[in-house]
Amino acid sequence: MHTRVTQLLGIDYPIIQGGMMWVGTAQLASAVSNAGGLGTLTALTQATPDALAAEIERCKKMTDQPFAVNLTLLPAINPPPYADYRQVIIESGVKIVETAGNRPHEHIEAFKAHGITVIHKCTSVRHALSAERIGADMISIDGFECAGHPGEDDIPGLVLIPAAADQIKVPLIASGGFADGRGLVAALALGAEGINMGTRFCATQEAPIHPRVKQFYLEQDERATALLYRQFKNTARVARNSVAEQVLQISQNPELTFDMIRPLVSGARGKTVLETGDLDAGLISAGQVMGLIHDLPSCDALIQRIMQDAQQIIQQRLSQLL
Repeated sequence: MHTRVTQLLGIDYPIIQGGMMWVGTAQLASAVSNAGGLGTLTALTQATPDALAAEIERCKKMTDQPFAVNLTLLPAINPPPYADYRQVIIESGVKIVETAGNRPHEHIEAFKAHGITVIHKCTSVRHALSAERIGADMISIDGFECAGHPGEDDIPGLVLIPAAADQIKVPLIASGGFADGRGLVAALALGAEGINMGTRFCATQEAPIHPRVKQFYLEQDERATALLYRQFKNTARVARNSVAEQVLQISQNPELTFDMIRPLVSGARGKTVLETGDLDAGLISAGQVMGLIHDLPSCDALIQRIMQDAQQIIQQRLSQLL
């Protein structure tokens, strides 16, 4: 399957592994890239820029295929040294970067100046148009179904993807709610030229996640997520576990402050869940796509199945309707 996404990224299949905190390591990224998709390292998963440089080199030893690095720009009182992470990415010879978050201008400009292909992840058409204007080579449009931060407009992919496709001229990647060949075909029909998957790649053999967490993904359905931080205009979708329920309960307080929930939602606690399998140790990022996940394949088996199913849908089921 050839699209502008596969051509520009130099990959076999239009399937991208999203950048995920604590999960986007060389182990997963290399497996996705070796399977013909685009694996993605998550820069801020590494504690320092030097650690990121080492992880990039580790990934290069595990795959000779293209892979990306995600740099997410988070609102913070004491932000990470983004410029240092950016410089490491440039100096390491990485050819593809996924940016996300607010005010990516200086980063996109710096990456473009060094010939790096930039994918910018957005949750609205207006932000996608802004990213396109400042030089993003591709837009990954994130529907309301997604794990992590779906934005504040609550527009699901069925509307957001074609709305973006109507206005965006650079290649469009559909993100949020994708897990199988049906989703890939739907994304193509809506105007995208590839799909981005996060939660689905968490439920694979190579994902650096405790087996109990992977089993948790299998046991949930599409109703098993919660939306947090809505009062702070920083909405996040997570799986419903005891910690998420506690945060929702506290959030009913009309005088809510972030300090009231801060001890429950720290990133360190989320990391503990993934490492130990203690499902009540912290928050678990997950999208509504959990309702479509029923097994734990290798990345290669998953990607091959998606492509085979997509081909069958296009050549058999859809062609018979005409």
